[in-house]
Amino acid sequence: MGGNSAILQGVFESGGQRLDKALAEASGLSRERVKALMGEGRVLVDGKAAAQASAKPDAGTAWRIDVPEAAPAEAVAQDIPLSVVYEDADLIVIDKPAGMVVHPAAGNPDGTLVNALLHHCKGQLSGIGGVARPGIVHRIDKDTSGLLVVAKTDAAHEGLAAQFADHSIARAYRAVCAGHPVPPAGTVRGAIARSATNRKKMALVQDGRGKHAVTHYRTLERLDSAALLECRLETGRTHQVRVHLASIGHALLGDPVYGRTPARLRPILAAMDFRRQALHAAELGFIHPTRGEPMQFTSPTPVDMRELIVELGGSSGG
Repeated sequence: MGGNSAILQGVFESGGQRLDKALAEASGLSRERVKALMGEGRVLVDGKAAAQASAKPDAGTAWRIDVPEAAPAEAVAQDIPLSVVYEDADLIVIDKPAGMVVHPAAGNPDGTLVNALLHHCKGQLSGIGGVARPGIVHRIDKDTSGLLVVAKTDAAHEGLAAQFADHSIARAYRAVCAGHPVPPAGTVRGAIARSATNRKKMALVQDGRGKHAVTHYRTLERLDSAALLECRLETGRTHQVRVHLASIGHALLGDPVYGRTPARLRPILAAMDFRRQALHAAELGFIHPTRGEPMQFTSPTPVDMRELIVELGGSSGG
């Protein structure tokens, strides 16, 4: 702690309210910002580091928050073309191509969606996480294509994050999996956590260990040794569709981590040079965080997946 930071402090005037909500009201910070600072040990309640956002402090209890100055974004603005589906003063919806990383990390210092957004939005992205202007509320994998919403204000970030947290965001994916699921429509339930043997992978774990995850799937079209599925997410966990489909024996075609392409399909994928998981975020729906209006967006299946579907004996894939 220390450095350039501001100290906010006071006492709770009433009790019985969730800590994160009470602190947000008392400090003027957003609840998401309060929780982020709690995670960094920067929130003290009755002189002790607060750990539970759901705790309900008594009236008269002292609180203190050490708010660090927002660090400059490590990412630099880059003039990278973006497919903008919708944009207003609060948020922007992007149709991300396969191959684009969402934000900079080791091995991908630039050329990411965040680099492109910093240029496109000229710095007007939310800073709720403590890093100036990231805006990212949720992510999709580098080699997954499709729809992504990004917050441009802290209020929008908090409103969207709350909808993701209570699973009220509507998300549907198009996926091409190996084989034909039986039954052709169903639900996969299974907690997901990072693999104990490979830190780059996620895995199904016993309930209580990982995060509860639910995927609803239905077969849209039977293909040659494969199927085109619609997968609707009740929750949104890292690699959820990929892990859940692999767990029922129908991994995504082209998935280098969770799948093994059936031998008879390998020549087809090789001839097409199809090198990514066949997964596309096709539908995204949410309530506008400041206007309260329902927002619904769709993205057509990208060319590479359409060509794969046709090659496997299907229609264009929609």
